[in-house]
Amino acid sequence: METTLQNETIEQRLSPSTNQVTYDVGEGTVGYAKRKNRGETLSGLTHECGVFGAIGTGEWPTNLEISQIITWGLVALQHRGQESAGIVTSEGKSSKHFNVVKGMGMVSNIFTDESIRRLRGSVGIGHTRYSTSAASEEVNCQPFVVHTAHGALAVAHNGELVNCDTLRKQVLEHGVGLSTHSDSELITQALCLNPPEGEPNGEPDWPARIKHFMHLAPLSYSLVIMLKNKIYALRDPYGNRPLCMGKIVAVNEQFSEYCNENKEAEGWVVASESCGFLSIGAQYVREVYPGEIIEMTRHGIRTIDIVKRPDNEASAFCIFEYVYFARTDSIFEGQMVYAVRLQCGKQLAVEHPVEADIVSAVPESGNAAAHGFSRQSGIAFGEVLCKNRYVGRSFIQPSNRLRQLLVAKKFGALSGMVKGKRIILVDDSIVRGNTIGPIIKLLRNAGATEVHIRVASPPLQFPCYMGINIPTREELIANKLNSKELAKYVGADSLEYLSLPGLIKAVRSDMKTKNNSKVGHCTACLNGVYPAGDPVKNPDLDW
Repeated sequence: METTLQNETIEQRLSPSTNQVTYDVGEGTVGYAKRKNRGETLSGLTHECGVFGAIGTGEWPTNLEISQIITWGLVALQHRGQESAGIVTSEGKSSKHFNVVKGMGMVSNIFTDESIRRLRGSVGIGHTRYSTSAASEEVNCQPFVVHTAHGALAVAHNGELVNCDTLRKQVLEHGVGLSTHSDSELITQALCLNPPEGEPNGEPDWPARIKHFMHLAPLSYSLVIMLKNKIYALRDPYGNRPLCMGKIVAVNEQFSEYCNENKEAEGWVVASESCGFLSIGAQYVREVYPGEIIEMTRHGIRTIDIVKRPDNEASAFCIFEYVYFARTDSIFEGQMVYAVRLQCGKQLAVEHPVEADIVSAVPESGNAAAHGFSRQSGIAFGEVLCKNRYVGRSFIQPSNRLRQLLVAKKFGALSGMVKGKRIILVDDSIVRGNTIGPIIKLLRNAGATEVHIRVASPPLQFPCYMGINIPTREELIANKLNSKELAKYVGADSLEYLSLPGLIKAVRSDMKTKNNSKVGHCTACLNGVYPAGDPVKNPDLDW
């Protein structure tokens, strides 16, 4: 590009490249160790983690295949993490021994018939992981199991603690050793600390310990905690990370997706998303409320307590769960993710109309928004890109020539749909800007006369410290180029983003919640307003 912007070319503004990331945390600190391996992907956002738990009701050993149910549940959550997975089960008899299978790779590769048979039990939890806060190594695979004076404890965690360093110091001051930089191991050790009011009977008061931890760590987490015969499920008081409950019912008759309270429960499940419930014969019940602590036993489920937010602040559910992370058939806040993305596309068409022959999407996360744009604009939807689902990740830094060919490796253009057409291409988000330019070039090479990019979310401008792989502002293309500059840089005829008020309107347009607390969403990556305060200015936060 030759255009000079404020005496600086676009290429100069993009230097250093997004592949040469500088980190917000100083070398030598724990925060640095946590984040030093982040930001290595070439494009897009990296998913978080998925947690799952299941327990049989009635007499034990249960007739439910708990290990198989958890395995299928993790398969449904595979989109939330593809680096490692693990399952821990208990037969409900011994407080000292859990059955554990963990490993690197995909769920289907780790949990073979043989390994599943080893996971005997009537209660269990599972986890599928992307490394948000520690390196991708087997030592960091979850669930974490620790052996306390009162028996074994297993924890699976989705999120990232905002005050990790402070909490780590408190744990270390109690003489506890830590073997990793993982937040999740830190949580297991923090749960072993006695609550301030003490435990006069000498037995652990786990609800009190959990409450004590939640007061020490305001966010961000959804947790499933397993003892020998029960599960505790909880969300941070801001509700930043998702967690929902389901009821396992008999599968010999048809049942609706939503819960039928008249049907007897054969078991209960808890999961980051509801998308896998039907595949395991479970009905969606509801979300775990922000700050809520749920106890799950063979006798049923009950709310132990709800930890309130400071000063009755609004909740802060991650808005990018709607935009990108969640599977489209998951339910959040009483609405299906697909419906929200459809509404985002409609709002995008209202805000940024353009004349064209066809509306299409960058598959697959942009599909729902593209359909919404098509319905609102009256311009027909058609597929113009074919995605190769069998492209693996490259761990070798490619040359410039190979980098330019990466998109062609992942996508193919449907030339019959493209030639001679003016195309509106809808994407869910633009992060580093490495992908959209080659896609546009692919479409132009296939004969497109115009390519207009419409993004179904606002510009990403701020890092996330709560479990999403957006470690630095330096990586984010929206901090260097506005929409017109970016359109010229990537070769689009136009490029426009959905506004933040438009996104919030779309997300809340059909919201149905049973919780009377204030409704709120975390938009920190879009506007820099972080729940619990600015991580740079607030000395109590050591993100």
